[in-house]
Amino acid sequence: MQDSYRTISKTSESLYKEKGSKFIGIALPARTEDDVKEKLEEIKKTYYDARHHCYAYILGADGAQYRANDDGEPNHSAGDPILGQIRSKELTNTLVVVVRYFGGTKLGVSGLINAYKIAAAEALEQNKVVEKLITNSVKFIFPYEEMNEVMKLVSDFELEIVSQNFEMECELKTEVIVSKTEELRNKVTLLQNLSHPIQFDIPE
Repeated sequence: MQDSYRTISKTSESLYKEKGSKFIGIALPARTEDDVKEKLEEIKKTYYDARHHCYAYILGADGAQYRANDDGEPNHSAGDPILGQIRSKELTNTLVVVVRYFGGTKLGVSGLINAYKIAAAEALEQNKVVEKLITNSVKFIFPYEEMNEVMKLVSDFELEIVSQNFEMECELKTEVIVSKTEELRNKVTLLQNLSHPIQFDIPE
């Protein structure tokens, strides 16, 4: 099971010109299909006078969600070359839009494929690739007497503490690397024999 994925960290742009046509490449981070839809609408408003707004995206830690759209260009001449550039960099949670202003001269299918490929590649080149950990949320509720046991779990499993509340009973919200989730669950289950049991919520 993979513990991380590669994505981009910001919005970046490129400009490619071919026979009078302008191809503006825009690479953006996106986490969900709603995110994609919202960002596409913003780009279409900004470049409202462009002839085409072609795009591709890959979503999810495993890259299982993807789509390519030619937006009126010949089939597979725009969306697929854009998608190919995202895949070549092994990225996910990434949206690339290439906006085309027609220059009056037709480029032919091979010319279009090349132009969309270059615009997408250059937009991604202007970005910064980051590696993000895949984690599960884990919540502990426990009496103060078991603080040492819980903090030992935090240390042993390298849990990231998201929030903590130490009032009448202690509550700790953490993140665990996905590949360590099962081992953590087993360990916490063994601790239920303590005189003051630890309540926990760990995803299956």
